[in-house]
Parts: sequence; C-alpha cells; structure tokens
Amino acid sequence: MKRLLRKMSLKKRLWVSFVFLTVVCISVTGTYVSVFFSREMESQATKSSQDTLNKTAQVFDERLRNIVVSISTLMMGEPFQDTMRDVQSNNSQEYFKRLSQLQTSFAQMMIAEQSIDSVLVHTPIGDFYPTESRRSKVDFTDSSLNALILGTQNRWSTIWVRGHAEELFSRGNPVISLIIKPLFDMSLPGVYVVVNIREDLLQELIQAHLQEGSLRQLVVDRDSRAVFSSAPVMPENDMKLYERIGSSERGHFEYESKSSGSNLVNYSALGMNSDWMLIGYQSKSKLLAPVQHMRWTILTIMGVCVVLALVMSSMLSELLLKPLFKLRNLMFKVEQNHLDVRFESVFEDEISQVGHKFNRMLEQIGELIGEVKASEREKRKSEIKALQAQIDPHFLYNTLNTIYWKSEMEEQQAVSRMIVSLSQLFRLGLNNGREITTLGQELEHVAQYLNLQAMCYPDLFQYEIHSVDEKLKDIPVLKILLQPLVENSILHGFQELPHMGRIRIEAAAADGLLTLTVTDNGIGMDADRVQNMLNGLETERTSYALSNVGSRLSLYYGYKASMKLESVPGVQTSVKLIIPIQEVMNE
Repeated sequence: MKRLLRKMSLKKRLWVSFVFLTVVCISVTGTYVSVFFSREMESQATKSSQDTLNKTAQVFDERLRNIVVSISTLMMGEPFQDTMRDVQSNNSQEYFKRLSQLQTSFAQMMIAEQSIDSVLVHTPIGDFYPTESRRSKVDFTDSSLNALILGTQNRWSTIWVRGHAEELFSRGNPVISLIIKPLFDMSLPGVYVVVNIREDLLQELIQAHLQEGSLRQLVVDRDSRAVFSSAPVMPENDMKLYERIGSSERGHFEYESKSSGSNLVNYSALGMNSDWMLIGYQSKSKLLAPVQHMRWTILTIMGVCVVLALVMSSMLSELLLKPLFKLRNLMFKVEQNHLDVRFESVFEDEISQVGHKFNRMLEQIGELIGEVKASEREKRKSEIKALQAQIDPHFLYNTLNTIYWKSEMEEQQAVSRMIVSLSQLFRLGLNNGREITTLGQELEHVAQYLNLQAMCYPDLFQYEIHSVDEKLKDIPVLKILLQPLVENSILHGFQELPHMGRIRIEAAAADGLLTLTVTDNGIGMDADRVQNMLNGLETERTSYALSNVGSRLSLYYGYKASMKLESVPGVQTSVKLIIPIQEVMNE
C-alpha cells in the first residue's frame, strides 16, 4: 500500500486523500448514529415490551383472582356449607335437594365471571354441578385431573392445570382447570372443587393488550410447556432459553434462535401462580428494520460525497499544482548546478512561503559551499601539522642520534628494533594518504612512538597499553590522535619529575561511543584553563598538541566528539577523547 502511494502523483494522492477523508468521516458518523439509534431503539423496545408484559400479567392475574374470589364466594355460601355438612355426615339422602340449592350459586358465579366454562364439586356422596351443563360419560375418578390430584399426595390447597380438552362435560372445549379444596371447618377427604376456565377468553385477554408491532406473547410453565393447549411455545422450544429464565420473577435478555434469528425476550411471573410465566418476544431484525434503511441512506450519501470529493479534489489540485510545478522546474535547474535561479510569486500563501524558503536554502547552500571549502583547507592544514608533529626535527634528531650511538656500541638488536619502529611509525602515520585508520592501527602507531621515545630516554618513563577487545580494533578512527597526547606527556609532564613517569593508554566502547584515555603521573596542568582554551573561551594557546587534536576532532566529527581533561598535579593527569562509533567519514 505504501509503495503504491509513493508511486502516485500528487494529484492522485489528493484524490485519494479527499475520498478517504470523506468516506472515513461519513462512515464514523454513520456508524455512530446507526449504533446509537439501534441501541436506543432496542432499549426503548425492551422497556416498552416489559411495560406491556407487566400490564398483561397484571390483567391476567386480576382475572384469575376474580375467578378465585368467585369460587370462594360460592364455597362460603349457605348451600355449599350445607352440602359439606352432608358430606361430613355421609348423608346422601339429601343429594338432589343440595344439587337444586346449588344451582342458583352456580349461576351467579358463572354470570359474575363469564370466563368460567363449567364447575364440578366432587364429593363421596356424589358430584354437584350446574344441571344445564351436560356431563360426559367420564367419571371424575377416571379423569386426568384425579390422577393429577393423586400424584400430589395431598400436599396442596390449589392446583392450576394447564390447557387441556375439557373431559368432565360434553362440551370438550380447551380449558384451564383450577382445583381447590373446599372451605369448611374441617378437612374433608375426597372433596374437590374443579373450575374449568375458557382458554379462548384468556388468550383474547392477552392479545387485547398487545401493542402494534412484532411483539408476541405466550404463557408457559417453568418446565417450558405451553399453558394454553391451542398456543405454540416459543420457536424451537430451546431449553437453553428457559434455563436463562430459571427461577427469576421478571427480566429481559437477547436470545439467538436457529430459525428466527435474534429475538428480544421479556418475561414476568404471574402472581396467582408463580409457576406460570408470561413471555413476550419479538424479532430484533424486524425491530431494527428502520436502522437498516438508515444505513442504506448513509451509503447513498457517502457515494454522492465521494463523487463530489473527486471533482473538488481535481479542481483544487489544478489550482495548487501550478506553482508547485514552477517550483519543481526550478529544482531541476538547481540539480544541473544552476544555483542562481530564484522563485518568484505574487501570492503570500504556503507555497509561496516554501518558494521563499527555497530561495533562502539556495543562499545558504552557497554559503555552505564556501564554508566547506574553508573547512577542507583547515583539515589539510591540520593534517600537515599532525604529520609535521610526528616528524618533528628534534624527535627525529634524538631518534637518529640514539640509533647512531647504539650502533657504535654494537647494540645491533636495539638498533634494528628502533629502525623497524621508526619505519612502522611513518608507515602507519601516512596510512596511504587516508584520513581514517582503525583503532588497532592507531594503537600500534602510538606504541611504536612510545617504543622509540623509551629507547631515547630509557630512565624517563614507562608505558602500558591496556588490553583492548579484538572487536574494538576494527572501529574506524581519525589517525594520529594518541601520538600528540603521549608526546605532550613526555615533553611537558615528565620534565623535572623526581620519580619515574608512567603512561597508560585505554580504549573502551559503550552506548555507541568510543573512549580513548591517556593517563600519566606527570607534573600536571591547569585543566580548567586548557579546557577553556579548547572550547574557545580563551585566545591564548597553552598546548599546541591538545589544540591540534581538539580542532581535528571538531572538524571531522563535529559536536558528537569531545575532549575531557582532568588533572591532579604530581598525581594523575588524564585526557579522554570521546568519538562516535561507525561514523561515516568523507575522505
């Protein structure tokens, strides 16, 4: 991608930038609006569904409560209580009389609560029911309701039976049954009041409280079975859905169905029967359909904006590139060494400012060319001075004189070593005309110089070159850096010294810097004054050797190199040269 952008022209990059900026801005804005709007819709839909569900549960509970109240009123009436006394005394002779007396109470109850389909009071002396309702051939003891009662082992007072076909009467309508033990002074075994409630009226009650939309409601028990026999359970009847409900009373969550996709589910337990749950669910995709429409609208707007961005970027690039092309043509001329060209413009915009900076850059280039030429001249002068220093007539005279007298004294081995050292000194110093040598060769060069001086002044000093890691010996350094420092120690540090002088040379590398240290125990120097001289704070030169090395470091390495001086007169004087490692040098 980066390579492709680099190969593009500026005009195409402007096109890409405008289009990219437009797409990103609209995408971020559209995504934020879409996500915020969808979350807000989902939150509002969940809240609205929960409110609707709670209201439906309240109405549903109220209807069931009214049915219970109607039955309780029936059981507290005198006809029902007289019947229970007959049951208590096992008096079956008054059966038809009691059946006739209960008809009025049955009629009043069914008029007061029209959702009651039928009523049956089962007793050991006979069954009591509205005579207008024709009984079926199924006896209560053979019905599924009686089997359910026997299965509870009398640990109950009220049983709600989910939807089933009515089997005690001949109607056969889907009903929900309520089984209650009678209200009497004492417990009467085998006496049950069965109330069959019309399932269709309860379903209409739930549907009547649904708002317009995709919300669907159903009643299930905690075993995920539908309470209404004619109503299906939730799609796929996935047990994981009901596991999420668990024993909680109400709440909401998002449920993923294999067939219908993602659904928003609300649920609430019924107050009259906490084992029954009213569940409402709606398709999330249908709920968020307006959001999908909004996304397509955003994509359309994005497409229009992309086209406008292409047109505007083309016009803008034409306006911007004209002065840039002019500046580019001037740069081509500069590339051909025409440094006298200048950019001119009547505008004061950013491109004109760049053009004026270009003019200033050309002026600075001319000045830098002059400075470079002057610097090169200074480098050559410094090189000549360094070479002159190593072939100083006094040093050469002492060396040759020592060689002569040693030859007169027939010290042939010493003469041979001095001649070899002198030859090596000149060879390493000249370095085939190159300014850069290696640390190993520089240490060898100063070793040959020290060897010659030690033989010329045998009782003046001793020297030691600390062992250097082989990896450091290949580091490139400027030549003839150490020889002027040790020469300074011999000529100035050890004069009038009452004891043997010592010179120690060390090299170390850390953090990309090479440190060369020359230490002696000579008479010392005023380190602060010499340091000020090297930094240009004093005009009077006190050490030409140090000044020569400092100026050469500055010319070749710039601010990255430095020289540090420390001196305790008569104890220790050290000079540290700090130069960058792997610095690329121009020959």
